[in-house]
Amino acid sequence: MPARRLSDWCHDRLDAILADLRLLVEHESPSSRKPLLDKTVSAITTWLTDRLGRPDECHRHQYDDCGDLLETVYRGTTATEVLLLGHYDTVWPEGTLADWPVEIRDGRMAGPGVFDMKTGLATGVWALRALRELDLPRPTVRLLFNGDEELGSPRSRARIEDAAAGAAATLVLEPGSGWDVKTERKGVGIFTLTTTGVESHAGLDPTAGASAVHALCELVGRLVAGQDPSAGTTINVGTITGGSARNVVAASATCLVDIRVESAEEAERIDRVLAGLRPADPRVTLAVRGRWSRPPMRLTPSGRRLFALADEVATELRGPLGALHVGGGSDANFVAALGLPVLDGLGASGGGAHARHEHVLVDALPHRTALVAGLLHRLATERV
Repeated sequence: MPARRLSDWCHDRLDAILADLRLLVEHESPSSRKPLLDKTVSAITTWLTDRLGRPDECHRHQYDDCGDLLETVYRGTTATEVLLLGHYDTVWPEGTLADWPVEIRDGRMAGPGVFDMKTGLATGVWALRALRELDLPRPTVRLLFNGDEELGSPRSRARIEDAAAGAAATLVLEPGSGWDVKTERKGVGIFTLTTTGVESHAGLDPTAGASAVHALCELVGRLVAGQDPSAGTTINVGTITGGSARNVVAASATCLVDIRVESAEEAERIDRVLAGLRPADPRVTLAVRGRWSRPPMRLTPSGRRLFALADEVATELRGPLGALHVGGGSDANFVAALGLPVLDGLGASGGGAHARHEHVLVDALPHRTALVAGLLHRLATERV
């Protein structure tokens, strides 16, 4: 494998890669701001053409309630097709750049969304450019960049699954940590519990009321008692809201719940826990809404073979890869649940996802780009 040629080419173009990364990060794209998402995907479309030329296929799947899905295809030198998957939406609200601008210091580039996951978009595009400019064998590459991943990919999921089914492998450009990739992820459940009680004056007529807040607090304790960290199952109640005033028995209360599981069996068990929740006061009612937004990502035989191929490429470039098993979910979960070969965490080295210390390691960018390029090169002629 031409590992040295790819590595040298990517190192020589580090400044250009960093400039592109700054361009991407400086397009703010919070998941909830459709106008900003539209501007970002338009900018990405132009950027792709500037870096790779006009695509052989280009489709912008438009949605009214979230970011559009950009799908482009660049024909390769072989019949093999590989899916490169990434998202351009971020968790950072509009205006974050005003007090947290993109900055490079002490070998790190920091900024909102730089790690999760705009570096991944740059890595994938520059990897394909490396293969094209070096005239190396390469597969046909289908790029899917979605704008609803941080929402659980409700609109783009079906298209992601269809594209993965037609590909020899799916490479997900989410970040890693050091010199590693992600081979397993937990399943993610997003639920809302709402209690409705009977409102009354807390001093004049307390027994006439049935507190929705008290009932919800009781139910939260019972729900959290259902977690089993030894089995990889964790339950987090992130927010609780309810009531109208200190001296009013609350008529309603709501909490938002995040659940992570290692297996489908644990998801089914938690479903039974949720179904069994009942307020102790019969005057209070409970409504449970939500869904399992992502199934668990387990390392399948085809995924194991894909990791082994990536490890061979990585060893020639820098050293053996680490394999990460993480609690966060991504669009790789959908692909793995179909039994298809998928490898995640190929985008960036760094840390601080969803936090103010979010950053990528500048020196790792050429290695990461060469890794994706080398893996695409191998996939052009080898089956997984």
